[in-house]
Amino acid sequence: MPDTVEEGFSTAMAAFGPLGTAPRLAVAVSGGADSTALALLARDWVVPRGGSVIALIVDHGLRRGSDREAALTAQRLSGQLIHSVSYRLSLTDGAALQERARVARYAVLTSAARENGAVHLLVGHHADDQAELIMMRGARGTRGLCGMSPISARNDVLLLRPLLALPHAALQDYLRTRGVEWIEDPSNLDRRFERGRLRLTGQRFSSNEITALIAHAMVVRRLEQDVAAASLVASVCLYDAGFAHIAADRLDPNALAALLRVIGGADYPPPRTSTVRIAESLAPATLGGVAVVRAKRPFGGGFLLVREPAACAEPVPAMHRAQWDGRFVLDRVPETATAFGALGDHAAKIRDRSSLPAVVLRGLPAIFRNDKLLAVPHLDFGAPSSVRFEPGWPVLVDLGFLRSEGERGGLGI
Repeated sequence: MPDTVEEGFSTAMAAFGPLGTAPRLAVAVSGGADSTALALLARDWVVPRGGSVIALIVDHGLRRGSDREAALTAQRLSGQLIHSVSYRLSLTDGAALQERARVARYAVLTSAARENGAVHLLVGHHADDQAELIMMRGARGTRGLCGMSPISARNDVLLLRPLLALPHAALQDYLRTRGVEWIEDPSNLDRRFERGRLRLTGQRFSSNEITALIAHAMVVRRLEQDVAAASLVASVCLYDAGFAHIAADRLDPNALAALLRVIGGADYPPPRTSTVRIAESLAPATLGGVAVVRAKRPFGGGFLLVREPAACAEPVPAMHRAQWDGRFVLDRVPETATAFGALGDHAAKIRDRSSLPAVVLRGLPAIFRNDKLLAVPHLDFGAPSSVRFEPGWPVLVDLGFLRSEGERGGLGI
């Protein structure tokens, strides 16, 4: 463990690599001890480097008084000369509440970071969180000792977790020495949630236990990364039209999970059990809005992973940098364009321009004027235009980024 909280934070930030000149950091702040400490640490680290920090407060609106807690958090941050912006979610109680809250929270946070000029978003997961996650995954038998990554990507924002080597108690002590108060969230001990039940057992981790768990997790993570990366390199070609060719009859499950998330435009991969079953013996199937189909001409066998046309998002207004289906960005827009979406039934009109399977063609991004097809950029059809394949998650396996692109253009094969 680092000698001081400040040293631990600085070491973590250095490991993230250069963040540019005068970096602008966004910090997710709930008002609890961990995120409050994170905001102070981030400010003290970035200001001497000519940068700035902005705190992003998300009120889930699920508890009475949560709006007052958000206002109090903003007031406390202001007292520390940290500017903040607050956002309120509209969630309802019910099934998968924590999952829905997490998805909505990160959607707001990443969007807010971009709006406030930050490409780095710091979140307050710490060593105890990491140990608890490893314990919970181990109990479920799902990827046992694989914990959170210090860095991950959400669209064009990087999530940084610089507190993973620091225990919760050390962060509380840090705030006490600074005379800064925080809010205790009662949901942390809510029996409805797995993490709350674990905490109510009274089980605590010593510094040595946390260090050992995390060290083991990182070894497991690295082994999984290496296997998945080797599987991707050996067997997969990912085309920038948003589909992949697998030149094999099986694939590493972590590699398949990454591909399914990218091609499906999803924040999270499909259920692990389903992914493992399909990966071990590839066959026609659908999972997470992605179809596994046999590859024929012109691919010479294997399998294709393609976005199911029926699962594609509805068209969006055609404008510069419009995002569609969680995967594509419109860069060059024809003058009269009104909509940006799936080619769909219009694929039949241009079938002679490509030997790609119909299921691939129907899911290609296209540009329309009302109901008239104007352009299909990946087929070089129609009005001058360009679309960029930019999934929210690159092809990555935890810490490891690996983008395997097919030939740009050339989709008339």
